[in-house]
Amino acid sequence: MHDMFESHPRIRPIPQQRVIEKMDEYMARRDYAGAERHLKYWLEEARAGGDLRGMLMVRNELVGHYRKTANRDAAMESMEEALRLIDALDFGGTISAATTYVNAGTMLNAFGEDERALSLFEQARPIYERSAAARPGLLGGLYNNMALTCASLGRYKEADRLYDLAMEAMAKAPNGALEQAITCLNRANLVEARDGMEAGEGAIYDLLDEAAGLLHKPELPRDGYYAFVCEKCGPTFDYYGYFAEAAALKEEAERIYAGN
Repeated sequence: MHDMFESHPRIRPIPQQRVIEKMDEYMARRDYAGAERHLKYWLEEARAGGDLRGMLMVRNELVGHYRKTANRDAAMESMEEALRLIDALDFGGTISAATTYVNAGTMLNAFGEDERALSLFEQARPIYERSAAARPGLLGGLYNNMALTCASLGRYKEADRLYDLAMEAMAKAPNGALEQAITCLNRANLVEARDGMEAGEGAIYDLLDEAAGLLHKPELPRDGYYAFVCEKCGPTFDYYGYFAEAAALKEEAERIYAGN
């Protein structure tokens, strides 16, 4: 067995909550280099202390980090290590396993590995759906990313139903309007791919208007994650000619990052 899975007489667990909170601080400043150093440091600490759970958490964070920074090779490496850790910890069938599958599937979809992504989403889905511990936000994220993958594969009917489920789940999640806005924009792309721009124009613009309304809800905290979502949504508004909305989102994101 790989050295990383050797048993340790005394496990020294890393402070997972503190690691995540510090990671959030880096992301709130858009400090990707600092975030990567932070995660690599704690990965080594977890490895040195024989903390496989801590290693799994950090590997999952690294998968997401490398997806955002478009580092395909590093993302794939961390994904494979995370999946190995699921087996080493005998976590199959747990929420931790499902979260790892969703995280990996989201990354694979981002890099065009749609068939493998869908396979991982399909492993996660029954775990989330039958678990009382699965929060609405987890379910919503699964459905949204699974729908995105189905749409990429031309499975539009499945994608449409999954987007419905994503909207329902996120309606119950704290600040779920942000994820609902992303779902609306993903759905606009689906309509164009399925129906064409001319035939789907009305539905597409309705979805863009709905997304804009969700993003501008006054009760949403204007924090680092809000800035990240603004950055993520802006290009889609720009693509469909909502230039003022795209510019406003970019300006808001820059204001938040500067303040952090």
